[in-house]
Parts: sequence; C-alpha cells; structure tokens
Amino acid sequence: MAAHGASLISPSAVDSLLSSLKNCQPYIDTGMDIATGVALDLLQTGCEATEVDDMESVMLEYATMNRDLNQYISAVEETMRKVRRHPPEEIPDLRQLVQATYEEQQRKNTDEDLKKNDKFLQFEEQLRDLKKQLGVSQESNSPAFEDEDEEIAVTQTIANFICPITQMEMENPVKNKVCGHSYEKDAIVRMIKNKHEKSKYARCPKIGCDVVDMDISDLLPDNALRRALDIHKKQRQTKH
Repeated sequence: MAAHGASLISPSAVDSLLSSLKNCQPYIDTGMDIATGVALDLLQTGCEATEVDDMESVMLEYATMNRDLNQYISAVEETMRKVRRHPPEEIPDLRQLVQATYEEQQRKNTDEDLKKNDKFLQFEEQLRDLKKQLGVSQESNSPAFEDEDEEIAVTQTIANFICPITQMEMENPVKNKVCGHSYEKDAIVRMIKNKHEKSKYARCPKIGCDVVDMDISDLLPDNALRRALDIHKKQRQTKH
C-alpha cells in the first residue's frame, strides 16, 4: 500500500518535470558562453589578472549548477525506472526517493570534477590561446629579462598571424583540433579538398608537424587568434 501522505505523481507529470529541468540546460550553457566572452574581453583590454580569475570563479559556479542539474535529472530518471516496476498502489513518496538518490550522487562530488566540465575546459583553452597570441606570459618574469622577453613575444605573436599555406596574415583563422595549428580557412579547406579528390592524405602544412591525415571535420574556428588579429590590426592602425 502507498505510504500515508505519499505524493502520488503520475508518469506524465514526471515527464513534464523532466522536460522543464532539461530546458534549463541551454540557459546554463549561454551563461558560460557569456562568461567566457567577458573573460576574453577583459584579457584583450589588458585588465588585471585578478579580474580574469574572477570570471574563472563564475565559470566554476556555472559548472556546479550544471552538475547539480544533471544529477537531479539523473536521480528523477533512476527513481522512475525503479517505481515503474511496481503497481501504483505500492509506489512510495517519490520526492523522498528522488532526494535520497540525488544526495547519494552528491556525496561523490569533488571540486576537481567541476574543472572537467566541457565548457570550462573550452574556457581555459581559449584563455590560454589568447594569452599565447597576445604574448602574455603565464608567469611573471624577472625585470632583467622583461624587455627581451617582450620582444620575443611580439615576434612570435606576429609569426602566429601568418598562414602556413598563403604566407599572408590570416583573416578567418581556423584551428586543427588534432595538432593545434591554425590556418586561413579558405586555404586549408581548399588544400584538403584537393588532396582528397586525388585520393591522397592531407598533411598539416605547418613545418615540423607530424599530422598526415587531416580532414575538414578537424577544423574549428580559432576565436582566440581572431581576437589577437583584431587587436594587432587596431594597434597597427593607431601607429599609422
């Protein structure tokens, strides 16, 4: 028999609840995308490192919400799988069952799990790439080498703007997710298509790269490099 005062919720009501919960996911994703954009803008405009770090904290808060949401959805689904095996009159309090399952999952959580969130990993990668493109050191340098390091960083940054295929400054850069090298989109797509039409492998055109079988699906927009290119162009226009 159902427990006294138990909440008898119909399967359709549970399905409606699950649908509502899953509809929250895009809002969390959008929040993380906005936070990533803000962090990149802060870095681009030369703000203090602490301000960029604050956005990392925001990203971890979103990652926590994302984990909690997914675990609650999982708890509801797991509970419903169990209770559907029993007659309706034997169904206990669903809220208590869901809460117990949810709390059991929560006890296994660690802070390190949050840093494995896909959006957080993309956030870290984009910040790292933009710092590299801007010549921003990840660690502080000693004063004796600051000028030399800055000159080297500028030289390396300008070199990163040049497409290895066209040997011209890129305008629409894409990155090979396999090796991390970037190219002008039209040039690399054309190169890969030409090779494949001849039934040949498309080798990464970056000198020294050992990737020999590229595919167009390996290419992703290089947003960090695009931002660095925009900054470089603005600085060049200011000087002239």
